[in-house]
Amino acid sequence: MTHHIMQVCISRGWGGLEMYPSRIMPELQRLGVVNHGLAIAGSRVAESMVAAGATLITVPNSTRAILSLPALLAYIDQHAIEILHCHKSSDLRIASLLTVFRPKLKLFFTEHMGVTRPKHGLYHRFAYSRVSRVFSISQATYQRNIHALPIAKERIYCLGLGVNLDAYTGHVSAKSALGLPEEGCLIALPGRITPGKGHEVWLEALAELDRTQSWYGVIIGGVSASEGADESFVAYIKQRVAELGLDGRVLFLGFRRDLPTLLQAVDIACIPSRNEAFGLTVIEAMAAKCAVVGAHSGAIPELVDHQRGRLADPQSPGAWAAAIEELMNNLSLRTGLGEKARQWVVAHMAMDVHISKLMREYQRAL
Repeated sequence: MTHHIMQVCISRGWGGLEMYPSRIMPELQRLGVVNHGLAIAGSRVAESMVAAGATLITVPNSTRAILSLPALLAYIDQHAIEILHCHKSSDLRIASLLTVFRPKLKLFFTEHMGVTRPKHGLYHRFAYSRVSRVFSISQATYQRNIHALPIAKERIYCLGLGVNLDAYTGHVSAKSALGLPEEGCLIALPGRITPGKGHEVWLEALAELDRTQSWYGVIIGGVSASEGADESFVAYIKQRVAELGLDGRVLFLGFRRDLPTLLQAVDIACIPSRNEAFGLTVIEAMAAKCAVVGAHSGAIPELVDHQRGRLADPQSPGAWAAAIEELMNNLSLRTGLGEKARQWVVAHMAMDVHISKLMREYQRAL
């Protein structure tokens, strides 16, 4: 039976949360789902949904979405939408109202960010009463959600994210062809350039490394607001690079659509985020057989252990320098950790595993 499912992401941002709907849409389509999207007109989310093959309906912005209620209800009726799947807590405002007018709709919510304070007010009790299932993307967020959200524990399900393994398999182009130095150890920090992602600690750690050795630091992530970056923070990080004497050693690669290929050319991937709700860049690096150093905080320790990477205190540049040096000076160790990391992702974090669990929950609700 064909199911019509609408992914709701009313956001102008561009990060892992906003990328998620377009990442799962092709996989759902292969299982017979007809994909629909609700997004802000002209946003990168809207563009990505269309590129993923979804039929799209848009609203001007999140605050005016309520004015589009009649049009949204008409669209739902016309296309026989059965499920709404929200990805921001603010999406629940309009989605919960839609289920009031169309009670047969099933409402899902993936809590991507990690709740930081209880949500037990009148509005939250109403909105979450309409939700069939809340997905927590890690055990760390699952434990917080149980206590913070006004919904029965039985309706909260831990569903880690997945990665398309095929994208991280195959011939790796020469580093120079990817705009990278051909010689030396490449130490990457992939992800959005925003406060809390650990760029400062990482740069201070690099400043402690032996500069007689051949190594380079590469920052992979957009540098403009439209690419999800905090532009004032980008300017600050560039200033810190100069202050630490790392000009010529640290390269800004910008937002890269060829991230899977790029990661396969990286030697060490660092994720020093202080409070990561999941760590998508962690499993992407692991899928590419990178040796990973992750922060010993948030959900990252659920993904990385001593058999498939290293963990370091996100507040300690010295700890990061020591972990990086250990891997930089031991090629066989890097290779072994990367192989074990890839094997673990294949077993636990493959996209088809994620999608099968997601579809099982959709079908249970229906």
